Amino acid sequence: MQLIEVTTPTLAKEFIAINVLLNRSVSAYIRPIDDEIAEVFDPKRNKAFRHGEVVRWLLKDKDDQFIGRIAAFINKRYKNKGDDVPVGGVGFFDCINNQEAADMLLDVARHWLGQRGMEAMDGPINFGERDKWWGLLVEGFDEPLYGMNFNPPYYKELLENYGFQPFFHQLCFGLDPQAKLSDKLLARHAALEADPAYSARMIEKKNLEKYALDFLQIYNESFAGHGGGKEMRKEQALGLFKKMKPLIDEKIIWFAYHNDRPIGMFVNIPDLNQYFKHFNGHFGLLQKLQFVWLRWRGACRRFTGIVFAVVPDFQVKGVDAFMVGESAKVIQPDGFYTRYEMQWIGDFNPKMVNIARTLGETYVSRKLTTYRYLFDRTKEFKRHPMLAK
Repeated sequence: MQLIEVTTPTLAKEFIAINVLLNRSVSAYIRPIDDEIAEVFDPKRNKAFRHGEVVRWLLKDKDDQFIGRIAAFINKRYKNKGDDVPVGGVGFFDCINNQEAADMLLDVARHWLGQRGMEAMDGPINFGERDKWWGLLVEGFDEPLYGMNFNPPYYKELLENYGFQPFFHQLCFGLDPQAKLSDKLLARHAALEADPAYSARMIEKKNLEKYALDFLQIYNESFAGHGGGKEMRKEQALGLFKKMKPLIDEKIIWFAYHNDRPIGMFVNIPDLNQYFKHFNGHFGLLQKLQFVWLRWRGACRRFTGIVFAVVPDFQVKGVDAFMVGESAKVIQPDGFYTRYEMQWIGDFNPKMVNIARTLGETYVSRKLTTYRYLFDRTKEFKRHPMLAK
């Protein structure tokens, strides 16, 4: 077997193609948009390069056929609270079901990271934000949500045989959006519905800036400073909503208020992979026109939760149930959406896991795992610091 470092545009294309090659016979596989993978490794487009570096390798067998790939990276801003060693990352791992091949890929990544002072590696993770390409799929091998890793079940064995151990698990929750809401949720909803100080509103595209600023306020109160979360800036929020505008379905994005103060948000979008699975990795002008046509035809009947938050001083007061109950008044009579799935929640965040479980008849729709490998094999392994050993 031969390892090849990606150093040319041709090899960069092969890096993308290997993922397609190894999943070509898997019915649930949806090919990611090629340019979104390329963007991760483009210093001009990925801000993570300001604080780190990345390298990629391909693996060939004795017959000169590609059988695997991996990326390794250092990001000085990648930290988990409580880490007592410098941690690098590996991601975009693909491999045939062969432990020797997997070991070669993981070894070269480990050696490269060790030479740069790292003492552990997490993976598979992204060289950048955690909202994409994060974690190994270990349960729920259904069509992946947009931006979510997808891999065959045997990858779990390859990583664990190498010595990786679960650092934390990532849970996605599914829900039938047409199912009757639970009596418990309806009771919690009714309590706030009867209080005139509380209100819930659907987003309006014509007032997008107002809702972007409400989002900013809730986000910073809920996440900034908690678990390493950074404060979002006004220009970031406005840019995010501008980018989201073509995807917005007003009836699935809701905000909650107390005397006009923004206190909660339930932000969902159509599952883009239900469009992208028709595009074979491309998203040029033709695919953009096809996207508009597919959307007009109602080709996507699934929607996905990207942010669910309640500001700290209004948590456990039923605001979550209030937003879900109000949204159901619009979503259920419409009858369009047939499946709902929340993006992953780390099991180190039991408060959000509990909220997800109370939104109705939810179930764990899929599970991913972020693994960690300590280079010093005599060192005690510890899971995410917010989890019990």
